[in-house]
Amino acid sequence: MREPLRFSGVMPANILPFKADLSIDEPAYRRHLRWLADTRGVTGLVANGHASEVSSLSRDERKRSLAIALDEVAGRCPVIAGVYSDGTAEAVELARDAKTAGAAGVLVFPPTLFMWGAQLKPDMVLRHFVEVAGVGLPIIVFEYPPASGIGYAPETLATLAAIPQVAGVKDWSNEIVAFERNLRAVRATGRPVAMLSSFTMSLMASFLLGADGAISGMGSVAADLQVELFEACGKGDVDGARRINDRLDPLVRVFYAPPFVDMHNRMKEALVLLGRIPAAHVRPPLTQVSAGEREAIRHALVASGLLPA
Repeated sequence: MREPLRFSGVMPANILPFKADLSIDEPAYRRHLRWLADTRGVTGLVANGHASEVSSLSRDERKRSLAIALDEVAGRCPVIAGVYSDGTAEAVELARDAKTAGAAGVLVFPPTLFMWGAQLKPDMVLRHFVEVAGVGLPIIVFEYPPASGIGYAPETLATLAAIPQVAGVKDWSNEIVAFERNLRAVRATGRPVAMLSSFTMSLMASFLLGADGAISGMGSVAADLQVELFEACGKGDVDGARRINDRLDPLVRVFYAPPFVDMHNRMKEALVLLGRIPAAHVRPPLTQVSAGEREAIRHALVASGLLPA
């Protein structure tokens, strides 16, 4: 009999509020985490992901942001720690930090070096994950878009799924054909590896194909709507899912508009407009959005029903 999935459902990747001096705003961060953990249907959180501007965080700051998340969530749902590193040795150390802190698992980002040939050297990818797996925590593999050069081929994902510690794939392929091929490859292994969609620009499609849930930075803003969408798709309520998807669409279009690099900056602005965090400070090289874009975000929040007109 197949064992149950370790991870499933809607698992937002939290944003990380900063003060004007760009230090972590702990009180604001705790309020944000409480809203996420208290949202009905949220089954886990991801700290130290893209949404938290992880590339700008020192190792000590990553430890601190994870410690705050674990303390504030206090066991209400699992907390996954992002492992963002360009080297295997450092990735192993970050995974050890996560285990020591008490994280439920790690989300392993692909090293940027992989863009120069990961598709052609699956043995290199496998070694990286085997070494991280040696730490002993459940692993979620972060799958990037094929066009990025860092995405893994479906066959490579199937190989990684055979590692006992691999419990999930966060699929950010951002292309529905690639998503389906990845889904089928992982399912064919017979292992209980969760397919967690990060295809936020078309979340309904990936849910209807059979994703086990989602990991999404946009969940920091709209976790409640993502939960409703996931539940409607799971029940086969396509008309209901379309209605929720129509509410998410204005947010998707404003958050993921070019330039894509500003997606999480925009989400911070949305949280300020919703009164959930006090300021939308971001760390360089990121820059804050313009007044015009801030107004577009306000209109999208109104159109989605999250903000009164």
